[in-house]
Amino acid sequence: MSDRIRLTGLRIRGRHGVYDVERAEGQDFVIDAELELDLAPAAATDDVTRTVHYGELAGRLAAIVAGEPVDLIETLADRLAAECLTDARVEAATITVHKPQAPIPHEFADVAVVLRRTR
Repeated sequence: MSDRIRLTGLRIRGRHGVYDVERAEGQDFVIDAELELDLAPAAATDDVTRTVHYGELAGRLAAIVAGEPVDLIETLADRLAAECLTDARVEAATITVHKPQAPIPHEFADVAVVLRRTR
């Protein structure tokens, strides 16, 4: 499928990580989501109900990030991808979870996990 919806830079506070301080203090996570689906029905009808409403998607993804903590951002990314695939029109979802405040004792620009899940 060549049609895509991209939501990038969704910044949400969460309490994910293997260290107690990450759970106690929390930190920002930045989420990028790319959904693969047929956008022709929405384009032909100009009807938002014929596509994935990206505002509603952002809310659902934010609730997961702000919700139950997990140790690994791999697990978080998998949960986010699964949420994207709850809409039967979505054929595949690629999720990137950025952890810009990861407890790394060196200067770094970014650390992220990227995964793609298909129906």
